[in-house]
Amino acid sequence: MRTTQTDRLRELLDPLVAGAGAELEEVSVTTVGKRRQLLVVVDADGGVSLDLIAELTREFSRVLDESDAMGSAPYLLEVSSPGVDRPLSEPRHFRRALGRMVRIKLVDGQELTARITGIDDTGLDLQVPGVKGRRPTARRVPLEQVAGARVEVEFSRPTSEPSASGPEAGGSGSGGQDAEPTAAADHDDDMNAPHQDEEKEEA
Repeated sequence: MRTTQTDRLRELLDPLVAGAGAELEEVSVTTVGKRRQLLVVVDADGGVSLDLIAELTREFSRVLDESDAMGSAPYLLEVSSPGVDRPLSEPRHFRRALGRMVRIKLVDGQELTARITGIDDTGLDLQVPGVKGRRPTARRVPLEQVAGARVEVEFSRPTSEPSASGPEAGGSGSGGQDAEPTAAADHDDDMNAPHQDEEKEEA
């Protein structure tokens, strides 16, 4: 089987991510004009802090400069946590969304919006909001019946919602606004180290 550049990058970066107690979610290389961008998405139980993103950006820059995985042409390295609208496809994604409102599409075509109150190896425990003043109802959905799911953005989430990492999961600390820590390093072709680092949190 032919090894792709993405495969080589995953093999190179995954040990660094695992060593930091996180998981490598995505590696992609895109080209815009003459400029290449290497995007690395990482996630962790309890969310990803800006400090962790900055640390991994420095480590990724170091090992990439020591290898030929990206070649000699300039590129921009961007390290980020998953956006709030990323698809939930793995059990670990649902565990990290515990306490969040999600929109779920079932294999039979039905859709429902509910809050995740529990998850195990076989299914999701959900709280379906009531309509027209009715009380919320509990529902159990087997994972095998889930065709797809995404987190719904809530500008004011309940402070007492169940969560694996507390009411400020993801490090937003901003009353329910979902922040996405991101850091970038610009790698020029005429030097062996990134000459510009940028760290930001995107709402």
